Formats: sequence, structure tokens, C-alpha cells
Amino acid sequence: MDEKAVAPVPPGPASVVFGDALPLAVEFAERLAAAGVERGLIGPREVERLWDRHLLNSAVVAERIDSGARVVDVGSGAGLPGIPLALARPDLDLTLLEPMARRVAWLEEVVGALGLTVRVVRGRAEEPGIKQRRAGADVVIARAVAPLDRLWGWSAPLLRQGGRLLALKGESAEAEATRDSAAVSRAGGGTPRVGRCGVGVLEVPTTIIEVERVGVRPRTGVRGRRQRVSRQDQGH
Repeated sequence: MDEKAVAPVPPGPASVVFGDALPLAVEFAERLAAAGVERGLIGPREVERLWDRHLLNSAVVAERIDSGARVVDVGSGAGLPGIPLALARPDLDLTLLEPMARRVAWLEEVVGALGLTVRVVRGRAEEPGIKQRRAGADVVIARAVAPLDRLWGWSAPLLRQGGRLLALKGESAEAEATRDSAAVSRAGGGTPRVGRCGVGVLEVPTTIIEVERVGVRPRTGVRGRRQRVSRQDQGH
């Protein structure tokens, strides 16, 4: 293995976040650093910051999720944030949702190798069949998938009333929450709230935007445009 493909040593907070699952988190990091780079799932420059920027950044969202919750990771990709979350919280009923076949193959390999009780489903959140089969989730999580208004439009049909979207975001979270608040409200969401996860544990806490499903999704797009919605599109 090339030296550049070797995952860095886990930092101190990793043992706090992952507990007994730390050896599995190390194995996941090693897989990302080697096969993950080779298969184009992460960039080679990300290897040095695998722990802080990717694994720990994803796993600390666990503090916002209740025990035994039903969770869907939309656009799971390389398994972020879903696999670190599954390692930190094996009590969760977790589904990794990903449309691309090569990424689905990767997720299935990793889930099997780590012995995780996690579902891997190929599809897009907006597909009628996915909305029908995955509806009723307590939480939808997503990382670097889409702007908030579009992401909420995909997530809302998957959530039960009172369910929440936890979107991992960067420095622009406050501006994005303000910009898309009206569109989210029109699509059945509450006021987007920006929060931090891992405060006191991580040097740089994870920034999230949290949105609760408070109403029935109306017959307008997330930007308020009128559109016809068939019974099939509504998941019937």
C-alpha cells in the first residue's frame, strides 16, 4: 500500500465518540484511505483529514438522535455520515440510500466487512417507490447532497409528522437557513434551526441545519411553483 493511502492515527476524541466500536472505525478509515481513494469515493487530499472532517464530523450527529430511531441517510455516497453514525450508535434502525451502483457496491462491501446491521438501498429519495417504502422515518440525515430547499423537498415525504431532517453543513449554514426558510415552510417544514454537534468534544464542532416536519407537504414545489402530483407521486 502506498504511504499516502494509509489512514492517519485516530485522534483522542475518537475513543470518546466511538467507544468499543473504535477498531471498526479504524478499519473503515483504512478502507476509505485505500480503496475509497482508488475508487474515487473520496479525494486523495481528504486522507489526512479523514477523522476530523469525515468520521468524527459525521458520528457526533448521534447526540441529536433518540434511542432506537428509524434513520435514513440520503445520498450516502462513501458512507458519510451513515456508517460512522452506525458505528457510534448500533441501536439505530439505519438505511443508507444511494442511487449510484458503484457506490452501492462499496456500501454493501463495507457494511458486510464491518458486520453492521444496516440496510443499503439503491435509489433516490424522490422516487415514488422509495417514498412509499421508506416513509415514516424519525430522522433523515444528509451530508453535502443539495441546497436546503431541494434537500427538504426530497426528505419531507420520508419523514413522519414531527420527524426531523439533520443536514450537515458548513460555514454557510446560517445564510442557507435564512435563504431557504420560506421555501421549506411552503413544503411542510418548520423554521430551519442551525446547531452545533460535538461541542466540547471536537476542536471544530459539526454544523447542522435541523428542520422538523410540521405539516402535510402541499401541492407546490419547494420554490412554490404549482405542479400536478399524481397519487403515485404521493406514495399511494
